[in-house]
Parts: sequence; structure tokens; C-alpha cells
Amino acid sequence: MNRRNFLSKAGISAAAVAAVTTVNAPAVIAQKKFRWKMVTTWPPKLPVFQEGCERLAKRIGELSDGRLTIQVFAGGELVPPLESFEAVSSGTVEAGSGAAYYWAGKEAATQWFAAVPFGLNAQGMAAWFHGGDGLKLWEETYAPFNLVPRPSGSTGVQMGGWFNKKIETIDDYKGIKMRIPGLGGKVVSKAGGTVVLLPGGEIFTSLERGVIDATEWVGPLHDLRMGFYQAAKYYYYPGWHEPGTYLDYFFNKHSYESLPKDLQHIIDAACMENEQWALAQFDAQNGAALQTLINKHKVEMIKFPDTVLSALRKLAEEVLEEEAAKSPMAKKVNESFKKFQKVVGSWGSISEQAYYNSIVPKA
Repeated sequence: MNRRNFLSKAGISAAAVAAVTTVNAPAVIAQKKFRWKMVTTWPPKLPVFQEGCERLAKRIGELSDGRLTIQVFAGGELVPPLESFEAVSSGTVEAGSGAAYYWAGKEAATQWFAAVPFGLNAQGMAAWFHGGDGLKLWEETYAPFNLVPRPSGSTGVQMGGWFNKKIETIDDYKGIKMRIPGLGGKVVSKAGGTVVLLPGGEIFTSLERGVIDATEWVGPLHDLRMGFYQAAKYYYYPGWHEPGTYLDYFFNKHSYESLPKDLQHIIDAACMENEQWALAQFDAQNGAALQTLINKHKVEMIKFPDTVLSALRKLAEEVLEEEAAKSPMAKKVNESFKKFQKVVGSWGSISEQAYYNSIVPKA
């Protein structure tokens, strides 16, 4: 009898262990660890841009409790800066960061997701992505390249650029060699300039050596660090070409979809957190950097003449229609953008614009 009782209890215990093991099996599987690499177009330690990528990797690691870790490489450390799109698309690495207009050679539609001359500001772009169909269209645009895009934050309205000659009429763009990407670059080209596309790490040397006559980059925070004031005479505003430039994170589609759903959600949440963080950094730090440029380095700030801005706007309208005609996707994205800008603008004119006009000091 004792033997039978022992065997009976042993059987029950074994069944209980088996049941617990079965119940906990999904938890064990969920603990699989993923090790990714991210390549960027940014110079090492560049504030907000490269810093943001490092921050994103850290947050994903924290939120996933170490189940997904990402090693970040600056532009040129693993692949050339402007080859990050292809590296992620092909699956050489799992993640990347840049600006969507860098990939215009792949698909013209990509440019709208970075910046549109005389287009939406940062607030408007965020509204298009998250309140309109902007992000959905972005995903549709990147899908043929085996990529999943996510907004990574905006610079806000950028500066107009650094020049070694004054821009007093639209004709002053003729013959000028300028580093300026995206749709804004095509406007400068239409105005008679020669556009040169360079990654951030090569701009200063090119400007200093006269390879280019002018450059735009971002704004005071970055421009001070890049030292452009040492190589150019005039600092122009406003950034008509990039009124609310967005950067992008992009993930290999197969790698992203192979993750458990909770890790996909963690990536999405961390990207949106960084999106908010990035704009806050520029808004918080650009003012102090601007004062340093003006007061310490005696930089000459010049506003583009209204006549120049008016001429550039007309050229921009032509460029947008020409670029939109390059592919069905570009046409689709352009139509969405124009419609959204019109709707948002009607509200903005009696809210943001009216408010700012009311607080501008009278001369």
C-alpha cells in the first residue's frame, strides 16, 4: 500500500511539473534575445542626431529588459554614410537612421517625408504623420525596399544657410555651388545653382577649401559645433527649404516582423518618445547657440529679401509638380501633403500665426 501511495504521489508530482513547464513554455520562448546593428548617416557624437540614435538603442534595451539590444555605428564606421539605406534594405544590418530626402534616387516620394520647401513646420509634419495619412504613405513608400520607417524627430524650422556671397536677388544663386539636399536643392538648381550632396562629416572641409560656396545644415546648435562660422561670411534665415525637417529611423522589414509583437511595440514607442525628445532639444538649445554665434563669433545674420523668398516659392511650386510626376507614389504623396497643408494652414493662420504676430515687438 505504501508503495502504491508513493507511486501515485510521484505520478501527481510529475504531472504537476509537466503542467507548470507547459504553462511557462511561452514565457521561456519570449525570452529569446535579439542583437541588432544600426548604421547612420551622422558624424560620431553629433548632438541630437547621432546622440538620438544612441538614446533610442538604450531605451529599447531598457524597455525590453535586454531582450533586444542595438549596437549603433556612426556614418562611415561600418558602411559609408549615404549607403545606410541600402545596408538595411539588403539585410546587412537591421536598422538605420538618416533623412528621407537622401533616398530620392531610390524613389522620388521619399523627399516629402523629410522636408518640403515652404511646406509644413514640425508641428504640421507631426500632425500629417500621426493625425493624417503621412506615416501610412511613408510605410507604403518604403515597403518595396523591405523597410519599415518611423519618424525620429524634427529639427524645427532650419536656418537658410551659410554663404560666402550675399543673396540680394534670385540671380545671385546662379553659378553658386551649394550643399543642399532634397526638394530644396532642386529649387536652388532651378534658380541656377549647382547642388552638391555631401554627408555631414564632409561639409566643413568642402566649404573651407572652396569646393562649395555655400551650405545649409540645420540650425545654431549644430552650426556652432560644426564651425561653419570659420568658413563662411553670411548666415541667412529663414530656412524656406526646410521649415520642419523630419529625420527617419528605418528597420529591415523581415527583421522587424520577425520580432515578437511586444518588441515591435517597444520599438514603435521608443521611436515616438525620441521624436518628441529631438524637437525639444533643438527648441531648448538653439537660442543659446545663436547668441554665441552672434556675440562671441560676430556672425552676420541676414534675412533673405522678400523678393528672393517670393521667387524661390514660385520655383518650389514648379519643382514639387515636376518631382511628383516622377512616380505614381510621388504623385500620391504630394496630393496628400497639399491637401493636408491647406487644411492645417486654415487653422494655423488663426491660431499659431495670429499669436506670434501679436507678440512681435513693434519697431
